[in-house]
Amino acid sequence: QVQLVESGGGLVQAGGSLRLSCVASRDTFRWYSMGWFRQARGKEREFVAVIGTRGDWAYYADSVKGRFTISRDDAKNTVYLQMNSLKPGDTTAYYCAAGRGMTSAAADFGSWGQGTQVTVSS
Repeated sequence: QVQLVESGGGLVQAGGSLRLSCVASRDTFRWYSMGWFRQARGKEREFVAVIGTRGDWAYYADSVKGRFTISRDDAKNTVYLQMNSLKPGDTTAYYCAAGRGMTSAAADFGSWGQGTQVTVSS
């Protein structure tokens, strides 16, 4: 298990950008695949992006491909989600998660942050 703390959410106009950060509590961070998910109230958690160890691969949901970029800095135990061209439909809480392997399934991620809210106004 690793403790994860997200930050960077907020209110932005449509077409704007935000960068989310997620800091892990342990140096073993580098051993984990890191993912971002989002979940609106009353809906299932939705995969957004995942990055492998050493950043050697990344995978995105079709809904964010070309707009969002996931990256990691193992020296800082931090994973980022750069979100550009934001749309009102991107409004929801965003969660980072630590998992193992090349996966986008929420069930394969064992550690989760508390979430950060992103609100995109039209």
